Amino acid sequence: MKAVYSLILQAGLSQAGLRFGCSSVSIQRLDPVVEPGQIPSAHVHQIVGGNAFNATMQGDIGEKGSCTTCAYTEDFSNYWTAVMYFKHENGSYKRVPQYPNAQLGTEGQDAPDIKGGMTIYYTQKDFTGNGNMPITAFKPGFRMTVGSPTTTSIANSSVNPGLRYTCLQTILTRGYETPDFPKEPCPAGIMAIHHFPACWDGVNLDSPDHQSHMYSTTRGAFQEAGPCPASHPVRVPQLAYETMWDTSVFKDMWPADGSQPFVWSFMDGKGYGTHADYMFGWKGDSLQRAMDSECMFHMCGSPGMDRVLKTQTVADMNKCAVQSTVVEDTEGWLSELPGQTMPM
Repeated sequence: MKAVYSLILQAGLSQAGLRFGCSSVSIQRLDPVVEPGQIPSAHVHQIVGGNAFNATMQGDIGEKGSCTTCAYTEDFSNYWTAVMYFKHENGSYKRVPQYPNAQLGTEGQDAPDIKGGMTIYYTQKDFTGNGNMPITAFKPGFRMTVGSPTTTSIANSSVNPGLRYTCLQTILTRGYETPDFPKEPCPAGIMAIHHFPACWDGVNLDSPDHQSHMYSTTRGAFQEAGPCPASHPVRVPQLAYETMWDTSVFKDMWPADGSQPFVWSFMDGKGYGTHADYMFGWKGDSLQRAMDSECMFHMCGSPGMDRVLKTQTVADMNKCAVQSTVVEDTEGWLSELPGQTMPM
């Protein structure tokens, strides 16, 4: 990965792409996109971004928060996924901790002090340029989801190549992706990857299923997405998440029968139901300004180092938080997953 990034920055191509870290802002059962106003939501989520996050979010989110856990201080968006748990042989569950990805610190250095969270990408073409398509930033009030917790088979999961897992041998392992949870212990944990569609209908900020206003031509693995169809002609940034789950802390508790012991917070032990939510919240024209620039990754700005975008230090990222609306234990050894009571 480091070699790839170095070559990009030396190439001098016209390009614009963001890659930045966001520390955790909340871990709780809320989902203002799929279950607005529902307290609690069906399953636990891990959320990063602005502190305006709550059960019901409408309007211009970028104007509602007072802080953000993301490196860029103009980004009050919220990004979230389900939470990964380890299921012990005795039937109890423990939340898998998250750790920061590589090269998210100042000037592309590592930042191990980032508090959990995710890596967020907004790319245009791929890691080597922006192509010849104009990129339109998302609009205030925009939201979308990718994937579905109801997906239970590899046949259905295969239609979305942007939803994948990497069994990390080191923090820099890339290239080998699977549609389901890795079946063996991973020395550096599991990276969950979520690529969103990059074609918008140009009209609707949302849709009843939170997906139909978008069209996916995603090929996964940060390849350039295919051309947008006439029904969804507006090319928006290729949004992606990487979440580093430190499954290695459970290496001495691996089941004796060798079975894969990790589950999503909605009881998915295969991994096919992986999904993610996005709620746009960049201030003003900041995202469009970045997409119109020629910066790439930390050259757009990095923690404590302003460039095209304004930034903040990792310490300030970590200070931002949302008080939990749902008061329940999501951290300790649990007899059942929150909201997933087994029938009698």
